[in-house]
Amino acid sequence: MRLTPGPARDIDLDAVDLFDLDLYTDGDPHPVWDLMRAQAPLHHQVLPDGREFWSLTRYEDVCRVLGDHREFTSERGTVPTHLGQDDVAAGVLLTSTDPPRHTEVRRPLGSKLTARAVRSWEDSIRRTVVRFLEPALDGEVFDLAERALLLPAIVTGPLLGIPDKDWAELVQLTAMVTAPSDPHFQLGSEAATLAIAHHELVTYVTDWVKRRRASGEQDDSLLHHLMSVRPGGAPLSDEEIALDGYSILLGANVTTPHTVSGTVQALIERPEQFDKAQADPTLIPNLVEEGLRWTSAACNFMRYAVTDVPIAGGVIPAGGAVVAWIGSANRDASRFPDPHTFDITRPNAKRQVAFGFGPHFCIGAPLARLTLRVFFEELLARCASLDLAGEVEHLRSYFIAGMTHLPIAAQKRPTP
Repeated sequence: MRLTPGPARDIDLDAVDLFDLDLYTDGDPHPVWDLMRAQAPLHHQVLPDGREFWSLTRYEDVCRVLGDHREFTSERGTVPTHLGQDDVAAGVLLTSTDPPRHTEVRRPLGSKLTARAVRSWEDSIRRTVVRFLEPALDGEVFDLAERALLLPAIVTGPLLGIPDKDWAELVQLTAMVTAPSDPHFQLGSEAATLAIAHHELVTYVTDWVKRRRASGEQDDSLLHHLMSVRPGGAPLSDEEIALDGYSILLGANVTTPHTVSGTVQALIERPEQFDKAQADPTLIPNLVEEGLRWTSAACNFMRYAVTDVPIAGGVIPAGGAVVAWIGSANRDASRFPDPHTFDITRPNAKRQVAFGFGPHFCIGAPLARLTLRVFFEELLARCASLDLAGEVEHLRSYFIAGMTHLPIAAQKRPTP
């Protein structure tokens, strides 16, 4: 998906198809979202196969949908690939569960992922990032988007309790879940790709749990911690652990690589921003927030209206599927003046909703922020300049805004 909008063009909102994969692979959805925020903040679309959904694009409406589970439930599915077929794991899978159960499962996991808790990982993350960047600084073309897919697994694998020999396979499977129509990840049809990836990921965690139970081995990993969670006083079943572990794997691997790639592309296209961050490293935390806003890697989430809900000048009927467009909310000029300008000094960048909002706010946000901060600290400390070294290819997905290829050439900064 293009992150910098192209020139203005005539748009017929009645003819817009927000599930058109070409719009995100080769097109430009930002002018569409701009017009929707201005003229149709509640937009209804019926797909050719009869499935229908309502879209919300303004910041305040997106936050309302994601923030109030009493009006908008997660328990029928939360990603648009489930539209028309309720999530079979609803009510069990962490992402497809409403409070109070969602809170009971999430809270003990969240205690392991607070900003204070993950701070002890900083040195390890820094060593990982330095090793990751080394081949990018040897003067050869380095495909950042392709290689960054593995970065979160390298960082979070030990935290999750996953051995390094399994990282590449799990990264491939999580990519298949989030972009089942992209030719880089597709195996057969979209439905087949999703089915294979879901099965393999759940099987992986199920087998992991069985091995741990059989061996009696204990550690401080998140997956092992799931085995001790007791929502409502009862332990999770192996199936519940497998599904929640699957959810954690997706969250760990999916968005950070695309935030890295999209933010680096923004810095390449705006060398004055690169120079500004390099001259003043105290700006890097805000660079991270602006990068999160700019890329909005998880560009939407879905909910279902519990009852008839008046919102944005219209009414969503009970049972209606609602898509809250994160990528649009983060470009809402009422919240972010001059929203299509990438500005690392933006004063309110941290109000971005790239991590979601409300009960399902990303549980791994502190770790993601830490990883991104360390990445850009090391990149800016080691690179004198960055240039684009080939054609950019965008991910074929209406759920994840990302890239499959971003070839770059980095000039190493002289050692003082």
